Amino acid sequence: MANREIIEEKSYKTVYREGNVIVKEFTPSHPKANVFNEAYIHTCVEEAGVQVPRIISVTPANGGWALSMEYVSGKTLEQMIQEEPEKTAEYIERLVDIQIEVCQHRVPKLRNTRYKLEEIINGMTEIDASTRYELLQRIHGMKRHTRLCHGDFVPSNVLIREDGSYCILDWAHASSGNAGADAAITYMRFSLEDPEKAELYLKTFCRKADMAIQYVQTWMPIVAAAQLAKHKESERALLEKWISVAEYQ
Repeated sequence: MANREIIEEKSYKTVYREGNVIVKEFTPSHPKANVFNEAYIHTCVEEAGVQVPRIISVTPANGGWALSMEYVSGKTLEQMIQEEPEKTAEYIERLVDIQIEVCQHRVPKLRNTRYKLEEIINGMTEIDASTRYELLQRIHGMKRHTRLCHGDFVPSNVLIREDGSYCILDWAHASSGNAGADAAITYMRFSLEDPEKAELYLKTFCRKADMAIQYVQTWMPIVAAAQLAKHKESERALLEKWISVAEYQ
C-alpha cells in the first residue's frame, strides 16, 4: 500500500493522497446522500468536457464513505500567488480566464443555482422574515441562465499543470445558473480573506466578461446570506453587512 499523505483535515472529512489516487474520506455523520451527490455532480461536469480529475470510486470507509479520484500533479493558483506575490494580478487574470471558460459550459442535469439559493434562504433562521422575503424577491427577479457555475471558484481549486493546462477541483457546490452569481461567490470568498485581492478580482472579471460590476453586486446579498447559513462566526459581521438588500439598490 502506498504511503498516505494527508492534504486537508476538516471536522467532517479528511483528504489524503495514496500514490496516484486522492481520497476524500468523510466521517460517519456526514450524509451518505451528500457524498453520492458530490460524485454525481463531478461526473456530470467531467462528461461535459470540463478539465477535472477523473472519479474512480465511492466506497464505504471507517463507518462513513470515501470518494476516490485520480491524482493530478501541479500547483494551485493559490500556491503560485503565495510563491510569487508580485504576479498576483497575472494569476488572478488567469483565474478569471478559466472561470469564464468554465461558465461557457452547460450541464443541464445539475440543479439550478436560483432554486439552490432559494432553498437555503427559505430555511434560514439567522435573518428575519422580511429580509428573507426581500432576498427571495431579488432571486426571482434575476434572469434565468444555464451556465455551469462552480460555486467555490477560488485559487485553491484551480490546479495548473507543468504544461500550463489547468484542472478544476472540488465540485461539491456546482450548479446550473448565472455566471454573475458565481462571480459574486468568488468575490465574497476573496473579501473574507483579502479585500484588496477581492477588488482586483471583481474589476478583472467584469472587464473580461463584459459584465457590469453593478450586476455582480446585485447577487452579493443573496450569496452572503447563503454563506451565513454555514455558521462561521468569524465571517458573520461582513456577511450581515452585505445582506442588507438596500446596500446595492
